[in-house]
Amino acid sequence: MTETLTIYCDQFLSYTPAQVWKALTTPELIARWLMPNDFQLQIGHHFTFQNVPIPNVKFGGTVYCEVLGFEPEHWLSFSWIDRGEENGLNSIVTWRLEPEGEGTHLYLEHAGFDPNHPLQHLGYQMMSKGWSRLPQRIADILAEEEK
Repeated sequence: MTETLTIYCDQFLSYTPAQVWKALTTPELIARWLMPNDFQLQIGHHFTFQNVPIPNVKFGGTVYCEVLGFEPEHWLSFSWIDRGEENGLNSIVTWRLEPEGEGTHLYLEHAGFDPNHPLQHLGYQMMSKGWSRLPQRIADILAEEEK
């Protein structure tokens, strides 16, 4: 079995699990902190994220996903696939929410990067930086929603 690389990040957000869950599962809000999408909270639903292509990692601009499972206000898991022949990333993103005081501790795990595949390793490095900024972007969107 090949060992894979996993991105981990977490952050405390001063919002309730219900508020954070809404940001993670509402397509219009997801588009504001991540990418335009056609997400639906339904196990087995296939959806895509749309972004600009990134030629140096052979990313064509579309991420193909499927909702794998969820428990409202607790966790959400979906596949994250780049169908590019040269990239071939087939991975899983899992969000976990834990109530903490008056807020929520949000955890992200993106697993399945092949460390021996040069494009996936580069993608892992690039996405590690990107994912680490997303919890704050979610908090910013929630702050805007409160206004």
